[in-house]
Amino acid sequence: MVRRLAQYALILAVSAAIPVIGFGQSDEPLGVLGKLHYHAKSTYAPSSILGLAAYAAILQEARAPLEWKQGGAAYGKRVASMVAWSGIHGALAFGLDSTLHQDPRYFRSTGTGFWRRSGHALRGTILTRTDSGGETLSTWRLGADYGSAVLSNMWYPDRLNTARLGFIQGSATLGFDLIGNMGKEFWPDIKRKVLRRK
Repeated sequence: MVRRLAQYALILAVSAAIPVIGFGQSDEPLGVLGKLHYHAKSTYAPSSILGLAAYAAILQEARAPLEWKQGGAAYGKRVASMVAWSGIHGALAFGLDSTLHQDPRYFRSTGTGFWRRSGHALRGTILTRTDSGGETLSTWRLGADYGSAVLSNMWYPDRLNTARLGFIQGSATLGFDLIGNMGKEFWPDIKRKVLRRK
């Protein structure tokens, strides 16, 4: 029961976070303060915190890690761990995209068709715009996803603080980034057609 509620809360948090970022944006490059605001909003927005708390509930139900046991204090530790991971991820993302002059925003496709637009979402996960209008490998995203996974594992029990687990967690975060980009790509259409809103 708790697991099912946590899963619903996570789905709600992810779907609530999708329309927050990426719509109504201009093609103008973001300055350093704009990038800081972007990452702060995506890290500590209420929907983001809700998603982290829901994911911590899933970890609590799965007893992961076992060494942290159960109960309110254990859940608090899991929430704090997720919030700290999110802060590390946001700090790495901001530091990398500001230094490398990369744009962290997702820009929707101008094409049509599900597969073409899905491909655009995948491309937008691996590649990113530069501040000068070009395109390059999304170093800020890869560095933040994998770097935050490795760094946040440092406070986990030793058996979990491994490069293998860091790689798996970084890859899972990259997968969630793709899901987020798919949401940003298709959510306006869903909202317009299903919910009949502009």
